[in-house]
Amino acid sequence: MLNKQVIIGSILCLIASMSWGAMFPVAHIALQQIDPFYFSFIRYFAVGVILSVLLWIKEGKTAFRLEGKGKTLLFFGTMAFVVYNMAIFFGQQLMGESGTIAASIMEVLMPMISVMLLWITTKKAPNTYTLTSVGIALAGALLVITNGKLTFFMMAGQHLVPLLLIFTGVVGWVVYSMGESRFRDWSILRYSTLTCLLGTAVSFIIVMLASAFGLVPVPGWHTILSIKYEMSFMILLPGLVALLCWNSGIKRLSPLNGILFINFVPITTFVIMAFQGYQISSYELYGTLLIIFALLRNNMHQRKAQRLKDNKTYSASPVKERSEAAL
Repeated sequence: MLNKQVIIGSILCLIASMSWGAMFPVAHIALQQIDPFYFSFIRYFAVGVILSVLLWIKEGKTAFRLEGKGKTLLFFGTMAFVVYNMAIFFGQQLMGESGTIAASIMEVLMPMISVMLLWITTKKAPNTYTLTSVGIALAGALLVITNGKLTFFMMAGQHLVPLLLIFTGVVGWVVYSMGESRFRDWSILRYSTLTCLLGTAVSFIIVMLASAFGLVPVPGWHTILSIKYEMSFMILLPGLVALLCWNSGIKRLSPLNGILFINFVPITTFVIMAFQGYQISSYELYGTLLIIFALLRNNMHQRKAQRLKDNKTYSASPVKERSEAAL
């Protein structure tokens, strides 16, 4: 049973991560036409509508009740659909063409941030296997990102504010991923829908206030229609599909294990660039293999630890088993 859960969770997290890897090149095209704040709001407003219809059909109107958890849902929804989306796309736009790679690169910091947040909040240090797996995956991703050169770190000093925005967005998504564990008795669809609706409501307030004070331009229909293909992709794959796959995968694997798959975000970005004519180097190939090794290593350890736990639980009740056999 565990093996099936691990395999399904891994596939779901992989689909989500690869979808997000594809979204940055697409977002780069759209952000040349529309403000990142409206881009984020419109995207998840559409996702929220689709999720609401699905939730209504599957679970009925009672599933929209907050059950006294409105503040918690609002917090996690804001982290994901305001802090992450608005900050990361704003930072990407500020950096221009280099922001496409930088935003994708920053995603690899999620496992490290997750480990640190869990360490701080639970006061419990992660096991050695998880820490080393995160380190190996990060090393592999950096090998791919830098291509064996230090030019990326030189660029980082020239774009401090945009990179801080992107980093803030990444932290927001890590917090959101950890929040799902507080709603174990809810379906993935319900948690995703309510957090999306509440987060999008906050986004609406932000864009309305920003427009009222003249901070961001209100896009016209011509602008929105000019990015209809990019927006459709962003809504359906990195938005709807990735959100549901990610939350479902995290539920099966746990935030700390599932978030390792985020390392495939920059890998996917580079693969898309390769199809566009980019030449993949040996550094990028070896880095990709390191990431795959880290993911397999951590999942194998997870399965082994669960088997040992199950065996201990089984062997802890011999008296009960003998009593039942005697009857």
